[in-house]
Amino acid sequence: MTTQQYLEQLNKRYKTGISREHTYRKDLEDLLISLVKDIDVTNEPANVTDCGNPDYVITKKDIPIGYIEAKDIGKDLDSKNYKEQFSRYRKALDNLIITDYLRFQFFKEGELVTQIEIATIENGEIKPIAKNFQQFENLIKDFCTYIGQTIRSPKKLAEMMAGKARLLQNTLENALNKDIEDEQNSGLRSQYETFRNILIHDLTPKGFADIYAQTLAYGMFAARYHDEILDTFSRQEAAEKIPKTNPFLRMLFDYVAGTNIDDRIKHTVDNLADVFRAVDLRKILSKFGRSTKTQDPIVHFYEDFLSEYDSKLRKAKGVWYTPQPVVSFIVRAVDEVLKSEFGLSQGLADTTKTKIQIDSQTTDKRAKSGYKQIEKEVHKVQVLDPATGTGTFLAEAIKFIYNNNFKAMQGAWSGYVEEHLIPRLNGFELLMASYAMAHLKLDMLLTDTGYKPKSSQSQRFHIYLTNSLEEHHPDTGTLFANWLSNEANEANQIKKDTPVMVVMGNPPYSGESANKGEWIMDLMEDYKKEPTGGKLKERNPKWINDDYVKFMRYGQYYIEKNGSGILAFINPHGFLNNPTFRGMRYSLLKTYDKIYTIDLHGNSKKKETCPDGSKDENVFDIMQGVSINILIKTGAKKNNELAEVYHYDLYGKRNNKYKFLAQNSLKNIQWLKIENIAPQYYFVQKDWELKKQYDKGFNIQNLFPVNSVGIVTSRDKFVVDDSKQKLEDKIIDFFDSDKDSLLSKYPLKENKSWKIDEVKLAAKEYNKNDVHQLSYRPFDSQYVYYNPHFIERSRNETMKHMLRGENVGVIFSRTVTGAYDWSDIQVTKNIVEFGIMATRVGNGAPIAPLYLYPDGNSLDSSRVPNLDMSIVKEIEKSLGLEFVAEKDHKIDVGVVPCADPIRGQPQGIAPTIKPNGHTREGGYLTDTSDNIGDSRLHGNDGDINSPSDMKGWQSQTDGVVLKNFSPIDLLDYIYAVLHSPNYRERYKESLKIDFPRVPYPTIDTFWQLVELGSQLRQIHLLESQVVTNYITSYPIDGDNIVDKPNYKDGKVYINKGQYFDNVPEVAWNFYIGGYQPAQKWLKDRKGRELGFEDILHYQKIIVALTETDRLMREIDKIKT
Repeated sequence: MTTQQYLEQLNKRYKTGISREHTYRKDLEDLLISLVKDIDVTNEPANVTDCGNPDYVITKKDIPIGYIEAKDIGKDLDSKNYKEQFSRYRKALDNLIITDYLRFQFFKEGELVTQIEIATIENGEIKPIAKNFQQFENLIKDFCTYIGQTIRSPKKLAEMMAGKARLLQNTLENALNKDIEDEQNSGLRSQYETFRNILIHDLTPKGFADIYAQTLAYGMFAARYHDEILDTFSRQEAAEKIPKTNPFLRMLFDYVAGTNIDDRIKHTVDNLADVFRAVDLRKILSKFGRSTKTQDPIVHFYEDFLSEYDSKLRKAKGVWYTPQPVVSFIVRAVDEVLKSEFGLSQGLADTTKTKIQIDSQTTDKRAKSGYKQIEKEVHKVQVLDPATGTGTFLAEAIKFIYNNNFKAMQGAWSGYVEEHLIPRLNGFELLMASYAMAHLKLDMLLTDTGYKPKSSQSQRFHIYLTNSLEEHHPDTGTLFANWLSNEANEANQIKKDTPVMVVMGNPPYSGESANKGEWIMDLMEDYKKEPTGGKLKERNPKWINDDYVKFMRYGQYYIEKNGSGILAFINPHGFLNNPTFRGMRYSLLKTYDKIYTIDLHGNSKKKETCPDGSKDENVFDIMQGVSINILIKTGAKKNNELAEVYHYDLYGKRNNKYKFLAQNSLKNIQWLKIENIAPQYYFVQKDWELKKQYDKGFNIQNLFPVNSVGIVTSRDKFVVDDSKQKLEDKIIDFFDSDKDSLLSKYPLKENKSWKIDEVKLAAKEYNKNDVHQLSYRPFDSQYVYYNPHFIERSRNETMKHMLRGENVGVIFSRTVTGAYDWSDIQVTKNIVEFGIMATRVGNGAPIAPLYLYPDGNSLDSSRVPNLDMSIVKEIEKSLGLEFVAEKDHKIDVGVVPCADPIRGQPQGIAPTIKPNGHTREGGYLTDTSDNIGDSRLHGNDGDINSPSDMKGWQSQTDGVVLKNFSPIDLLDYIYAVLHSPNYRERYKESLKIDFPRVPYPTIDTFWQLVELGSQLRQIHLLESQVVTNYITSYPIDGDNIVDKPNYKDGKVYINKGQYFDNVPEVAWNFYIGGYQPAQKWLKDRKGRELGFEDILHYQKIIVALTETDRLMREIDKIKT
């Protein structure tokens, strides 16, 4: 498009009389692209500046080079109406055009440099001014060649850096994989092998590409920060500008981006340099610091970068910014302890030295290490941040030392830094970007304090690129890439020889830890032992392998090795009282003399609140609650003594927590001393008298010896279905189709232990007898193809008893997701899936069948109770009743003359119960709903007409007494007790520790609880007629497709138009385990159409949950 054609197009639109400003946008965009070939024009960009959004942004190689603001044709550009907007743009945008499509004003750095008019309006038409066309076109081309710092937004820079780095990472990973596949001895592959051999031994091609990309990105970042000539920048220039305090980054950058740069990434690296050429980095960081109200803008910038570059990497490495008040408190606490506990009057600023033995370079076969030992003098107070990140803690230590010791001693500061500060501050970091930023931060900070290097050869910072959790390894002895070897060797020296006295920082939090090296896992064995000795008795103690736990063990290793010292971390607070961590707590108690913990709470996973019910906030933007932990080993404690533990709970708003930390120190906090109580050794206060009372009961997992967690299919979407027919069709198709067809049709993935062709060969054919009902989630039964060749973990030793005959199973656990009242109890008649309860500990909830059936080839076909008879004997004594495995239809009766006047019924007597005129005699077993020996005082549950009928039941003394009880009686008693709100609240702390303990029953309340437990059981199995007495309606016709379930004013909406009405709020919010069944059931059907049976089933769920709430309150009325 020419300028003439542009004006002609404008004129056509203008003459219609209905065109407005936006009508001409595309015409100007087309003209600009025609005049300047290597630019991109974005019309109506979003979020491109901090001052607003001009109508166009002009970019070159993704870098913004200019902005255009357009008003409607004929509008007065000098009008007061636009003054505020235009002024804002001129101040913020260095290269700007303001136009009405005919008149163009050009601004550079806020000043009007020229303006030109290419047409006028005459008699309702646009009249071109052809003589101005050439000048106009030249001005546009000049406008698009502007070189300046056009990237003004920190977030925009982070996004652009991340985009280029991501492209580099992808290119490098593909190139390296190809080189390895083709067995090419390329420079790239050689560098990869060098990294693996010397620095990071479990490095993958993807991990290497990530290091490479971040090296280039943050090498340039550091170089640009030190670049005083802003109009030029290139990768060659960057290599010279990287600070000499980080020799490793200088050499690494030059190695990967210098003259021998891999041609496959050359163009992308040069484009990255163009991005930095468009940035005044010092200015942008200064501005960012003011806008975020922080003294540490680098950290915030890095977080933005990492979120854009690879948010999964951030999560995997547990990278989170530590708030300054937290960092300051920890640094001050370390200083305080060094003074008070170790007698070092200068605290962190101490210059005391000590002598140690280290390996020399001379070999000595007699020495254990193979080298001759020599004496070396080093500083006593060696500080290590083993997960230094961007250097926040080390920087805070420098600031603290400077502000408290050298503000009036500026003349001595530079000498102190080189002689007594840099040699003592050590940091390890695994992420290249954080490593580079940490060096840059310390360099900036020391410059700001007035530090001036004594010589041109700046002393390097002791921050190393290494995996902290990997033990020091022998000297590589390699000549290849000697600078890389030096980095590894210097890190080794810290790990091997440096007498680290202070370990502090914010270690990564990652439950699914990738750090599984042999050295750290060997150390972790100390945490996986019972305090009494032997292996930790946890089915799945995976949380003990969280990265933060490994770093605590790592710090403990250094303190033990040194003989004394301080570990000062902020990390997740779960280890303070989670039963899985008892071995860890005991190990810490043996090592340290004093342990101070400030529980900062803020666990949104648990929905933590303040003791008064008000809001409790996390000090981080994470869900996991955290604590500050100061662990002190002076060496004065005897080996058989345990540490003194001091605890403080800090609840409230985030800012109030910050204020508390800023205003307090260790010495003026009102600590609560915690008694060391075996076997859990909690670091928090517990009610031990209540615990003793609780422990008198029997453990239900011990009562039911045969139990296991639910099955794991590892392919639910294929072998589990709510339609029996669809499931059968899939399995039949599996045997009829070839592998490629199956992989394309179904969500199947092969692995080492499961291959389609092998499964076909082993299973041979479809077996209809392998289709069974599966309790998948609360009130959600599915069908499963329960065949060992299709199921990852069948748990057959337990599940077979649920399949061989009539049975009922009880499902239980010790904790749930969230901080809701314990509710980890269900019943089922089916086999169950692992996630039936959604437990927090990730162990799954065990199911225990009530009866055990013999194997098919056994001569004895009778079932036996799955009960520990030693516990049953104690229950017999407590009740004064005989236990029977099975009962006849007639119940043994006798006469007991005495009555219990308090409860209004004879003690031990089975009452004749009359619910609203229906008589149920306490002498016959008429409940055949489950056919598993339900022999008790009551008759057919069908006699109850509605939930309210139970309220009219009366007990009459007729002299009939039950002499025995059966397994189902015991189950129903347990089921009632575990549904008691009073029980759950009273023992809520104990229920987190182990599987529930139930009080031994007494005869005066046993049958009442059995009765209520029976009702609950049959309601939860949806066998009671009560659940068909619907209390809800479904009044609106529609497509019945579940969209986004939500609750409002008694209505549960499944989509915008359809809802279940009259749903009690208690039912909607009710928890069973970690699930809210009324919500979970619908959410699991999102996008699906509810059929007739589904609609009825959901209404049954609502009745069941409502009745459960009512019966739970009835249970609490029984005085136990």
